[in-house]
Parts: sequence; structure tokens; C-alpha cells
Amino acid sequence: AVIAIAIFAFLDAFSLVLLIPFLRVVFTQGAADSPGEETLNRALDSTLGRFVDMHGDPGEAVRGVIIFMMVVFALKNIMDFVKSYLVARVEEDVTRDIRNEVYEHLLRLDLAFFGRTRTGQIISRLTHDVEQLRTLVTRELAKVLSAVLEFSAALYWMLTISFQLTVAAFVVVPATMVMWGPLIRRLRRRDRRVLHIAGEVSSHVQETVSGIRLVKAAAAEDTERARFRELTASYRRSVLRSVKLRALAAPITEMLAALGTAILLWYGARLVLVDQTLTGETFIGFIILSTKLYAPVKYVSKLPALIQPGLVGGERVFEFLDAPVEIESLPGAPVIKGVKEGIRFDGVGLEYREGEPVLQDICLDVPAGTVVALVGRSGSGKTSLVDLLGRFYDPTEGRVLVDGRDLKEVDIHSLRSCLGVVSQETVLFHDTIAANIAYGSSDATPDAIRGAADAAHALEFIDQLPDGFDTLVGERGTSLSGGQRQRIAIARAILRDPPILVFDEATSALDTESERLVQAAIERLLAGRTVFVIAHRLSTIQQADKIVVLEDGRVVESGTHQSLLEQAGVYRRLHDLQFSAGGA
Repeated sequence: AVIAIAIFAFLDAFSLVLLIPFLRVVFTQGAADSPGEETLNRALDSTLGRFVDMHGDPGEAVRGVIIFMMVVFALKNIMDFVKSYLVARVEEDVTRDIRNEVYEHLLRLDLAFFGRTRTGQIISRLTHDVEQLRTLVTRELAKVLSAVLEFSAALYWMLTISFQLTVAAFVVVPATMVMWGPLIRRLRRRDRRVLHIAGEVSSHVQETVSGIRLVKAAAAEDTERARFRELTASYRRSVLRSVKLRALAAPITEMLAALGTAILLWYGARLVLVDQTLTGETFIGFIILSTKLYAPVKYVSKLPALIQPGLVGGERVFEFLDAPVEIESLPGAPVIKGVKEGIRFDGVGLEYREGEPVLQDICLDVPAGTVVALVGRSGSGKTSLVDLLGRFYDPTEGRVLVDGRDLKEVDIHSLRSCLGVVSQETVLFHDTIAANIAYGSSDATPDAIRGAADAAHALEFIDQLPDGFDTLVGERGTSLSGGQRQRIAIARAILRDPPILVFDEATSALDTESERLVQAAIERLLAGRTVFVIAHRLSTIQQADKIVVLEDGRVVESGTHQSLLEQAGVYRRLHDLQFSAGGA
């Protein structure tokens, strides 16, 4: 692309220089011998003169010059096509690579990053901001290079024609180049605000669409409409403020260019009429050529304003790329394949924000193959505790060990391959039922998928669907009921066959019939695995091998259902509250 741009720039300027010998033949019937044009004449003799006899018959000379000009124009336009195609290809390749790199880096980031970053901002940076960065590093970069080379080619031929006229042409160039200096900082601030508000608009749309059921149930359409209109109005104001500053470039630069042209016309006419060091046709050619000088200068003078959105977009994209991956495998970390002895929480503490402990001094031994239930009020730290099992977070104090080995020392991918999670909010993707069951098990066969669905008591409703396992579940599984979604999630866990299972409020949002089917599926899944169950309904965990009661991030009680009832402590109070209210 660079080579094509360079050739195009040279031929573009040269095609205008060829007007000078054409005008000479037409008006003076031959080559000029003005004392100030020796350099130009030598340059033309070494190019055009090799193919056209400028001192012979004027008619033949005109035809020769025209044919030579057409060849130059043809080559110039071929190079124009080549450079445009190659620059477009670079643009698309760069856009693809940046998006891929940002997306792959996002997948590596820990959950803490997603907890503090709005989804709409992530989407906006992957789409809108990457487009701005693409404009900066490819389109504008190519234009800058083209402008510099076109400027250089025009300058070369202008110096060849007349050094004095070239100096005159440059009188206003410094003023043009520095014109935008005082406005750049203001533009940068305004462009950053534009991109931030664009992200807020995306976030609002994403939140509204995700929570559309709540919006309609609360009759809050007017509220959301007003909030969205306020955001779009703010976006419009920010864009117009940036555009107003950026729009000053064209008229101011145009006036400076007109001033430069006026100076050039006055001084050039003096060289032709008074000093007689320049012929009229050469002066005309110079004037036409000078237009190729001002166009790049005008573009480069506006460049600081044009690249501000790209610079700001680049900063926002690289904020994501520079976000550290705080949880990753150590080099050469050993692979873990299961649990043979047990899992131990050794003096574990956890803080999401410094000085605000979520877990404190957790000491807990879970032998392999046992079922442990975690009980406690909302906010007591149950989900945070099991999040440490998959290293979604690392403890700020203490260690989590599997078979005596610290989880920080094992390969993360193998660790998470050993972990199956079934939560209250089941995550299904907009794909087929079969694809959702096989998610994370790319080598699963249709028979294995069907067997997992059968074991999860999901086969009965899947076979009744028009497309069976090929049925699309809709975004977040909206075409299925809550119980059906849970059974799909359990089928996914059965297919993966993980040695460690986590059930996080897996049945709390289900009706009695759905809960019965899901509970039956869970019981088939528990056999031979190390299981952590989080449940508010104490009736679902009475058969657990150990029940651990958490309060304010600490373990306050542990034991079997019967022993905890006999202690008459926190567990007994929770049990009595539920059953006295008719809970189950």
C-alpha cells in the first residue's frame, strides 16, 4: 500500500507538470529557453523528451504529449485502485485483529473486572471504540502518508520549476499547520465524553432489554423512555459541541489557502512580467501544481482534530487490553484431574474492596465424595465461598487446597474442567438445546447428549418440542420454563461428568412439580462426587453429610441436620422460622 501510494503521488504531480510542455507547444510552438527554467527543462528532457520530440513538428509534439499524458494518467489510476484496495484490506485486518485481541483478553479477565464494568461499556468499546481506533491507525494513517507523499512530490516539481515561487507558496503554510493548536485539548475532552455517553446509551439499551419483563410489570415504559431520551439528548449535545470545534477547520484553512494563492499570483506575475525569469505557461503550470500542495497541507492542519476520536477510542480500548489478568496459571502448573482426598479451606479470608471483608478465617475440611450444604442469610458469604473453588477469585488470606495442593499452584483450565456449577439463574445461549447441553464438551456425541438429558429428566419435554434437540431456546432460554432451563443445566453438568459440583440455589425459584423433577435429577448427579449445595430451603439439604452455617462471612456452626437442631443455635432459628411460616 505504501509503495502504491508513493507511485500514485509522484504520477499525480507529474501529470500536472506535463501541462507545461503542452502549453509551450500550443502557445510558443516549441521548447522554452527562459534562463530560470534550466532545471525544469532537464527534468522534462529526461522523461518526456525520451518519447516525444519537442523541437520537431508542433502537431506531432502535441499528439506525443497527449499520448504520454494518457499513459501517465492510466498508470496513476491503476495505482489509485491498488492503494485504495490495499488500505481497505489493512483496515479490515486491523479491525479484526484488535477486536479478537480485546475479546480474547476479556475472556481471560477475572470476575472482579466484570463486577466493576458495565456490560454496555464493554460492548461499546468492542464495537464503536474499535471503529474509532481503526479510523486512526489505518484510514487516517493512510491519508497522512498519502498527504505527505503528495506534498513531497508537488514540492519536488515546484522546486524544479522555481525556488522563489515555492518559497512564496509557503508563506501561509506555518499558520495553517498551527491553527488547531489551542483547540486540541478541548476537542480531546469533548470526544472522550462523546464515547463515554455512547457507552452509556449501549448500557441502557442492554439493561432495558434484559429487564423488559420488569419494565412492563412495573408499567415503567414512560420512565425508561424519559431516561433514554435524556441520554440521547446528552449524546447529541456532546457530538454537536465537538463538531462545532472541528467544523472551524475548513473555512479558516480555506481563507489561509486563498491568502497564499493571492500572494503566489502577485509574485508569480512579477517574475513573468517584470523579471522575465519565468514564462507564462510555466507559471500557469506552477499555479495548477500548487493546488496539490495546499490540499495535503489543509488535511494535515485538520489532522489533530480528526484523530481525536481515534485517540480517545484507542485509550478506551487499551484500558481493557492493559487490564491485568490477576488470576492465571503459573508456568508449568500441574494438571488436576479430580479429588482423591478432599478439599480444605485453610484460614480463608476474602475482600472485594479493601477493608470490607466478605469471608473471614474460614476453616473447613470437605472429604472427597461428601455433600456439604452451606446455609446462612443473604450476604453471609455462601456464594463467595464456592467461587473460590474455581478460582473466580483468589482469597486475600489463607489457602484453598485440593488433595493438599494450593489451587494457586494448579492449572486453572484443568481445575475448572473438574467443576460443574448449577445456579438459580441458569445461563443458556441462543442456540439449540443440544448445543446448550454440550456446552464445554465439544466432543460430545448425540447419544451422550440424549443420555444426559434423560438422566436430568429433561427428555420428556425435549421430545415433545417440534424440533427436539435442534430447538432454539431463544436468548437466555426465554422459550423454556424455569424448571426446563434448570434441567438443561443439570444435563450439561451430567454430560461434563465433573468430580466437584456446586448447586447455588438451584431449586429456589421453581414450582413444586418442577422442583420435584429437578431434585430427582440432582440426586442422580450426586453419586460419587464432592458436592457443595447452597440452599435457602432447608428441607432440600437435610440429608447432606455436613451442613455449614455462615454468618457475616464466618463459619458459626457445622454438623449434621440433627446435631445442629440439637445445638439450638443459628441453624435451629433458621429452621424454626421457615417451618413455622409454612416454608419447606
